[in-house]
Amino acid sequence: MSSPFVETHPTARAQRALADARPAVYWTDRPQLRPDPRPPLTGGGHRADLVVVGAGYTGLWTAVQALEENPGRRVVVLDGGPVAIAASGRNGGFASPSLTHGLAQGLGLWPQDMPTIRRLEAENLAGWHASIDGAGIDAEVHTPGEVTFALREHEVDDLAEAVAEHREHGIEAELLDVDACRAVVDSPLPLAGMRDPSVGLVDPARLAWGLAAHAERLGAQIHEGTEVLGLERAGTGVEVRTRWGSIRADKVVLGTGAFRGLLRRSALFTLPVYDHVLMSEPLSATQLAQVGWSGREGLTDAGNQFHYYRRTLDDRVLFGGYDANYHFPGRIDPALEQAGDSHALLAEHFLTLFPQLEGVRFTHRWAGVIDTTSRFTPVFGRALGGRVAYAIGYTGLGVVSTRFGARVALDLVDGVESERTSLAMVRRPPVPFPPEPLRWAAVRATRGALARADRTGRRGPLLATMDRFGVGFDS
Repeated sequence: MSSPFVETHPTARAQRALADARPAVYWTDRPQLRPDPRPPLTGGGHRADLVVVGAGYTGLWTAVQALEENPGRRVVVLDGGPVAIAASGRNGGFASPSLTHGLAQGLGLWPQDMPTIRRLEAENLAGWHASIDGAGIDAEVHTPGEVTFALREHEVDDLAEAVAEHREHGIEAELLDVDACRAVVDSPLPLAGMRDPSVGLVDPARLAWGLAAHAERLGAQIHEGTEVLGLERAGTGVEVRTRWGSIRADKVVLGTGAFRGLLRRSALFTLPVYDHVLMSEPLSATQLAQVGWSGREGLTDAGNQFHYYRRTLDDRVLFGGYDANYHFPGRIDPALEQAGDSHALLAEHFLTLFPQLEGVRFTHRWAGVIDTTSRFTPVFGRALGGRVAYAIGYTGLGVVSTRFGARVALDLVDGVESERTSLAMVRRPPVPFPPEPLRWAAVRATRGALARADRTGRRGPLLATMDRFGVGFDS
């Protein structure tokens, strides 16, 4: 089966569409919305009950929930850059309630725990909405649902099986035929679709900025431009060394995503994978009439190499995904964000999905690092005798689940035995990635196998073996 998309050599029309695109993240490239910078932490002699490293979603939810639970707690949040500089300000803004990277993954790994996990998902989603609404955070949260499209014949059966599985477990889902897909959005490619009404959309940077302001109102101190260089035991607490000073804390929570260095073990379980994104100019009334999409659903496609796309409230189209680039040996570098043909390939694929939009221009092009794990769900743990806890590895589905991850990390660092900490997904880490250079070779082999599976509909021996052990590679 041939791919509906060009795999190499994007055409001149794609290059034209990208000609004016700024190499910047659309969400954070809005000076009128961006908050004033916060000062770095300097000097020594600082004390805190809890230091949180990372001012992304995990870190901010940690601070918010710690202070909601104990308003007198001295909480300090440190980040090497501004709030929302990393994944929390660069993602597509898809707010999935899943804690297990989808129902099928959860059932495959933790079937006995899934009734509990499903209940915790619902509680976490309700708490996520309640916190955002209660704090008055204007993050453009809305819930139009998500539609996953089958673009190849073998994916039609896959979606039918997924819908049946959802319904078997009492989860709402709808199978769409070609006409129903066209009623969602006018594209010549979809052959079938699956509607999941539970998925919401959000402005990711405004969510992060709003959470930071809310944490400060609750009493947290947030210091930007404060790179943490190391953690050391200090009596019954932890000495947190930064580039400009230090702070002693009773406890530390790490929400550092793909960025490593503080704990060696994080490099065993997470893989930094670059994901690329485009944002279009606002569509005209004529273009909107041509493409439809009146429901503003979040859209994705069912391949292993998949795209995700959404219509913003000001009628731009965000289009991302497909390439998942790992750079040897786990390199993270701003220079990689605009490297290669990934953006041009995305532009070409966009125009293949929506040929009626030829002539549209993209205003922004960016990339960011996803902290993927071999099972696609976070890894949790403790270090330094329980003084430090961490929650990392959301594999692209952290907009909602980071609130749950932060709650787990607080339980762990506070020594609380809870329903959350008793889950197998919390107690047992994922299969570690091999060391270099085997890691590089394994990623390349897996990417090749995934591309072949998209073309043929057959998983092949490598992917079948990985499926048996519940491991894989994804963004």
